[in-house]
Amino acid sequence: MSRKITAPLDPELARSLRAGERVLLSGTIYTSRDAGHLRFIEAMDRGEELPFPVKGAVIYYVGPTPAAPGQIIGSAGPTTAYRMDPYSPRLIRAGQLGMIGKGRRSPEVIEAMREVGAVYFGAIGGAGALLARSIKSSEIIAYEDLGAEALRKLEVEDMPLLVVIDSLGNNLYEMGPESYLKEEK
Repeated sequence: MSRKITAPLDPELARSLRAGERVLLSGTIYTSRDAGHLRFIEAMDRGEELPFPVKGAVIYYVGPTPAAPGQIIGSAGPTTAYRMDPYSPRLIRAGQLGMIGKGRRSPEVIEAMREVGAVYFGAIGGAGALLARSIKSSEIIAYEDLGAEALRKLEVEDMPLLVVIDSLGNNLYEMGPESYLKEEK
């Protein structure tokens, strides 16, 4: 059974999620990849506000394909998360509480998640068309020159995700193989 949650995330909710838990995410999320993340950090270095409200924010690491006629968005599958690892700790410490992507995260990201109470959700790579069905609206709000990597504001409904790393640092990428090896013995 999946737990229904809403973005932006409340700190108490983010801290209550556990690795391995299935969720259905609804609400407002933002899209960005490495080029956009670099711009976030550059803006922070200049003392500027970010072009989205970072407190409680969930960022989906995606560069969606162009929308077909009559569609809201094209295929919207996750990007490999480690590409954002140089930037994520600073954004997490600024208040970001959720990330959606695929693949492992660095120890620095996991440490920032523990400090702040953030969570990393996994989305299924190769299921971009399915994930796009959860997206009810899409609006470019900054960095249009980045094309597919532009900062988008998405309204999502029941996006199927898995908590991969929780705010305690529990990590399915470590827990899964350990569990499998125990069963094999």
